[in-house]
Amino acid sequence: MIRYRIQKEKLKTFVSIIVFFLLIYLWISISSCAHKTPSNPDNICTIFDDKWRWHKHAKKSQKKWGTPIHVQMAILKQESGFRYDAKPARKKLLGLIPWKRKSSAYGYAQVLNATWKEYIKATGNNGADRDSFKDAIDFVGWYTNQSYKKAKISKWDAYNQYLAYHEGQAGYLNKSFNKKKWLLKVAKKVNANSKIFAQQIKSCQ
Repeated sequence: MIRYRIQKEKLKTFVSIIVFFLLIYLWISISSCAHKTPSNPDNICTIFDDKWRWHKHAKKSQKKWGTPIHVQMAILKQESGFRYDAKPARKKLLGLIPWKRKSSAYGYAQVLNATWKEYIKATGNNGADRDSFKDAIDFVGWYTNQSYKKAKISKWDAYNQYLAYHEGQAGYLNKSFNKKKWLLKVAKKVNANSKIFAQQIKSCQ
């Protein structure tokens, strides 16, 4: 009888260990899928097929802040290519040795540390993470709404919204972008992607 009980306890322990490792495996798999870059970042229908929760979060941000989904998604595409852990490239020391990064920008929306803190303080979204799509797209909605309030930029105007997103509302009002021809080209690209996404959304809905 004692021997039977010992064997039974050993079996319970073994099963518990197996269940524990299975749960860890499932958690890693789910996390990996959640952070996986969309298979076709150029097609918003495919993106939302791959990431159905993204569509839910994008619709919520649009309803909350008033900025259309295609504008928000075009900005995110430009900023990170929909990569959750995107960071600026490192500077090169002596042209060879990887050094500090150009800024503290991070995540889907490439938000600076100070700007992210400002967002959390303004919205009360405590615990928000830049590598969370839900929080990142809410940030884009909030920021574009700020640009509408402070710089009178239409929420449907992807071109000027991106300029303000990159330069800040103060920089936009001072027209700092006029000294950056490369940025004007990028803003045109964002605007073009926004129009493409808008057309695609009509077909996939």
